[in-house]
Amino acid sequence: MDQEFEDIDSEGRWQKLYSEIRNQSYECPYKVAKYPENRNRNRYRDVSPFDHSRVKLENTENDYINASLVVMEEAQRSYILTQGPLRNTCGHFWLMIWEQKTKAVIMLNRVIEKGSEKCAQYWPTAEEREMAFRDTRFIVTLLSEDTKSYYTTRVLELQNINTGEKRELHHFHYTTWPDFGVPESPASFLNFLFKVRESGALGVDHGPAVVHCSAGIGRSGTFSLVDTCLVLIDKKKDASLVDIKSILLNMRKYRMGLIQTPDQLRFSYMAVIEGAKYIMGDSSVQNRWRELSREDQEPLSESPPSAQPQARCPAERYNGSQRAAQQQQQQQQQQQEEAAGDYRQDCKIPAQSPRKEQEQDGNTTHKRHREDSISKTAQSKSRTNDSEKKRKSLGCICCT
Repeated sequence: MDQEFEDIDSEGRWQKLYSEIRNQSYECPYKVAKYPENRNRNRYRDVSPFDHSRVKLENTENDYINASLVVMEEAQRSYILTQGPLRNTCGHFWLMIWEQKTKAVIMLNRVIEKGSEKCAQYWPTAEEREMAFRDTRFIVTLLSEDTKSYYTTRVLELQNINTGEKRELHHFHYTTWPDFGVPESPASFLNFLFKVRESGALGVDHGPAVVHCSAGIGRSGTFSLVDTCLVLIDKKKDASLVDIKSILLNMRKYRMGLIQTPDQLRFSYMAVIEGAKYIMGDSSVQNRWRELSREDQEPLSESPPSAQPQARCPAERYNGSQRAAQQQQQQQQQQQEEAAGDYRQDCKIPAQSPRKEQEQDGNTTHKRHREDSISKTAQSKSRTNDSEKKRKSLGCICCT
């Protein structure tokens, strides 16, 4: 695996490998996501769950939520990859967690990123301690919170109002992972990943962990891919027997567009190689990850969600007040704007079915490089223009 990485890196073949993965990915139907009644339940109209693997809500009239069950049988791992909840889908989100018997939520984005709302504030802050969701009848209470330099861990209590039953779950929140980018280092990411693992919440004794970022495909795909690969390395006791590309292609059968950039693909390889050292018996690397990640330093002021503009979910105690009416009107307006948006409108690579991904290759990647300055491989101007002409000749791909 190390030699494979060195060969790809030295020859600058990450873009080529990434394109191969997109071209070889499965295209599956996603009709339910496009039903008119589900339009305002999708954060981005070009990121949809496949019909065969979408999570279905049980105790509600409309069973749709933009979430996919990813089952990696050989690794005995299951994940629910989903978008960051919208203000009108927070109740659906908690209903899914209850019905799926989830023990951990892994959040890989901030509520506000680059001035845009990427996710609703679906859990209570330390100031309020509790949130209620009338539409699906749940109360969420914050029991504890531990803030590190780049991630925060929380223990939440989820109560079913109808039955009175209560459950505790973990909320692991990575607060410094840039959209369409990669973490500062594999060390910080692996330190976070093993914190999640140590909770036991990823194991077969619980329902699938819920993993989300904004769209539920880039950062979420990276997390799930690395974790699955490390499980398989532990099982096979030989890193060379684990084919990262084939595992990613398998995961893409369940949710479109997993891993959004060549940079995220390269980072995934780096994290698997580094994580394999610990799996194969070098216990000292875990201390090194902790030191390199500097988790005990003071967090950046913009990292904790409490320091961000709050994208509130509707809470029960505001119902019937003038403030509630104003909030509801603003929320409905924003939901319509969000539902009509494409993931690529933030100068990002879109998440779409594999064939459509291929058609879009070009100018969106170029814009993303200009903003984030992460990848060394820039799209050429001529290819960008060719892609734009091709896209125009095909019509608005994202809307089909």
